[in-house]
Amino acid sequence: MKDKEFQQVKIKPIEALNKELVDYREKLRKFKFDLSQGKVKDIKEIKKTKKAVARILTVISQNNLNK
Repeated sequence: MKDKEFQQVKIKPIEALNKELVDYREKLRKFKFDLSQGKVKDIKEIKKTKKAVARILTVISQNNLNK
C-alpha cells in the first residue's frame, strides 16, 4: 500500500475499512498456512499485507479518537 493508497484509506468510511480489514486478515491467514506448506514464493506479500492491516487499524483508531 503506497502513500496514495493510504490517503485513499483515510477518507473511506469505517464500514468499508472494517470489510477491507477482514479481507486482509483472511489473506494473511492463507499466506501463513501456505507458508507452512512451502507454497508461498513471494514472502514480501506477507509483509505488505501486515502493513496494510496495521494502516487500516491506525486509521480506524484515529477516527474513533476524533469522535
